[in-house]
Amino acid sequence: MLRQILSKLPRKSSKTDSAESARPESPVTQQISNGSSAGLGKSSNGPKRTSVVFPASVVAGIEPLVPFKDVPNAEKMNLFVSKVSLCCVTFDFSDSSKNTLEKDVKRQTLLELVDFVAAGSMRFSEPAILAMCRMCAVNLFRVFPPNCRSNSSSIGENDENDDPMFDPAWPHLQIVYDLLLRFINSTCLDAKVAKKYIDHSFILRLLDLFDTEDPRERECLKTILHRVYGKFMVHRPFIRKSLSNIFYRFVFETEKHNGIAELLEIFGSIISGFAMPLKEEHKIFLWRVLIPLHKPKSVGVYFQQLSYCVIQFIEKEPRLASMVMKGILKYWPITNSQKEVMFLGELEEILEAISMVEFQKIMVPLFWRIGCCINSFHFQVPTTFLSFSLIYWFFFL
Repeated sequence: MLRQILSKLPRKSSKTDSAESARPESPVTQQISNGSSAGLGKSSNGPKRTSVVFPASVVAGIEPLVPFKDVPNAEKMNLFVSKVSLCCVTFDFSDSSKNTLEKDVKRQTLLELVDFVAAGSMRFSEPAILAMCRMCAVNLFRVFPPNCRSNSSSIGENDENDDPMFDPAWPHLQIVYDLLLRFINSTCLDAKVAKKYIDHSFILRLLDLFDTEDPRERECLKTILHRVYGKFMVHRPFIRKSLSNIFYRFVFETEKHNGIAELLEIFGSIISGFAMPLKEEHKIFLWRVLIPLHKPKSVGVYFQQLSYCVIQFIEKEPRLASMVMKGILKYWPITNSQKEVMFLGELEEILEAISMVEFQKIMVPLFWRIGCCINSFHFQVPTTFLSFSLIYWFFFL
C-alpha cells in the first residue's frame, strides 16, 4: 500500500533531466554548430547586415554572391564562409549539358575565393576553417568508380604505356585543389586551430585520393600533402605511418595502386629532412617498406623514386649500405631482364657510396649474382653490366 502511494508522488528526476538538458555545450561543439549554420547561409538573431552576406536567394538555388570589394572588412570573413558554403553544391560533370549556368556560377565563386585567399588580407576564423575543410571534403573526397581504376597495374612494366583515365570534372577539381593549396600555404591560417579540422580523418581521405588514375590530380595531391606535412608538425608521425600502411598493402596484398611513385617522391623529400643519427623507426621503414618495394612486377613504374629514397638513406648513414645490398639481392629478379637492368643501375649508385668495410660484408653474394648476370642469356643484362662502372671494381680488387 505504501509503495502504491509513493509511486503516485512526482519524481525529482524531472528537474535533474531539465538541468542536464540546459547544460551548455562545449566550446568546440558550439564553434562547429555555429560554423555549420553559417556555412548553410543561416544566421540566428543576426543584424540586418546578414541579409547582404547571406542573401535569401541562396536557399532557392545556387546564385552568385556579392563581391568581396562591395562589403566592408568586418563582413568579409562572413562573406568568405557564405561563398565557401555555396561551393558545397556538387554537380554531375559527366554530362556537360546539365546545370551549365550553375556550374559556371560555382566556378566563378571558386576563382574569387582563390584570389581572396591568395591576397592574405585577414586571418581566417575558426568557422571559416571549418567551412573550408568541409567544402574540400564534399568536392574532393569521393569513391572512384570501377571503370576508373586500373586493373592492369599488376601486369608489369607495360603500365607505363597505358593511357590514364582522365576525370571529366578535372577543370572544376583543379580550382578546388588550388584553393586548398593556397589555404594551407597562407600565413593567415593558424595551424593550431586548423589541426582540429585538418585531422587524421582528413589526411587519410586525402591519401585515398592518390589511387586516382588522373596524373594531374596526383600531382596536386603530392604538393598539398607535402605542405600539410610541413605545416602541421603534430601530424608528421601519423602521415609517415599512413604512408607505410599504403606501401604494406601494396606490396603484400594488392600490388595495385596508381600513386606509389608520387608517395615515394613525397617520402624522398621527408627523408632528406631526417636528423642524424637516424631513428630506429626510419631504419625499420627502410628494411620493411623500401626494400620489399623492389618485389612487385610493376616496380618499373616507381623505380626512379624508390632508388632515390634508398640512396638518401645510404647518404645519411653509409653503414646501411650492406643491409640495403642484402635486401636488393634477396629480391633480385631471375626471369625479368628489364628489372635486372634497373637493379644493376641501382647497384652501381650504391657501390659509388659504399665504404670498403661495408663492401666486404656483401662481397661474396654480390659477385655471385654479378656472375649470373654476365652469363645471362639476355644480351641487355651483360651489356649493361659491362657499360657500368661496376667493372672497375674488379680491376680495383
